[in-house]
Amino acid sequence: MPHTGQCLCGQVRLTVDGEPLGARSCWCRDCQRIASGSATVNVLFPEEAVHYEGEISTIRMTADSGNTVERGFCPQCGAQLYSKTIEPAGMPMRVRAGTLDDPELMAPSATIFVDSAPAWAVMDTTLPRYSRGLDSPLLEESA
Repeated sequence: MPHTGQCLCGQVRLTVDGEPLGARSCWCRDCQRIASGSATVNVLFPEEAVHYEGEISTIRMTADSGNTVERGFCPQCGAQLYSKTIEPAGMPMRVRAGTLDDPELMAPSATIFVDSAPAWAVMDTTLPRYSRGLDSPLLEESA
């Protein structure tokens, strides 16, 4: 059974023909801007399993990781839909968890880019926290 979702206004629909590869919260500065001050929560899927219908606007930029990333959003309501790494190729697509019809599909298993988070950021202290990406130092063991 595929997973489904949509943007805020419903103009863009999402179907995923596959199971999540993981989920995480990201506090990089780009994600804070996308989420208006919070972390983004992303569910990772193989890119080939993710299908969107409707008009999507995109922006490409160099992310805090140094990778070239494409971010997709609805041009009508502005809802953020996904981000995917263009360079280097082959990484999972990050679907914004809030766009999924089933927000319980997969909870984050880690928090990344913690060094970029503001001092007041609320984080789940039971999850592993990394200074930057998952290949960076683990900041604190889970409780």
